[in-house]
Amino acid sequence: MPDVPQALFREVNRFVKPLVKAGLGSPLPVGLGAVVLESTGRVSGEPREVPVFGLRLGNRIMVSTVRDRSQWLRNLEANEDAAVWYGGKRHPARASVQRGPLNVVTLDRV
Repeated sequence: MPDVPQALFREVNRFVKPLVKAGLGSPLPVGLGAVVLESTGRVSGEPREVPVFGLRLGNRIMVSTVRDRSQWLRNLEANEDAAVWYGGKRHPARASVQRGPLNVVTLDRV
């Protein structure tokens, strides 16, 4: 049986991702906004991208999810090398994952 929420997220992400990568909804140097998080698939080794909302504090972006099974979260736990798209540009970053009721990922630009 298909995972309906996962399929819905996949379809929405396919539409939203190019807009966010182009800079639509990007956060200011301090504030909330849309970003595209890029990680490496822990099994495939292929780049994976997902649009998320994040809090930007200068060169740091914080994103979160309550979904423990998010693949992007698992990918960042396996490999901290990442990138985050905002302002129409790709910014290499290093990820730090903190698990809890609210899973928080801190991305520091490198």
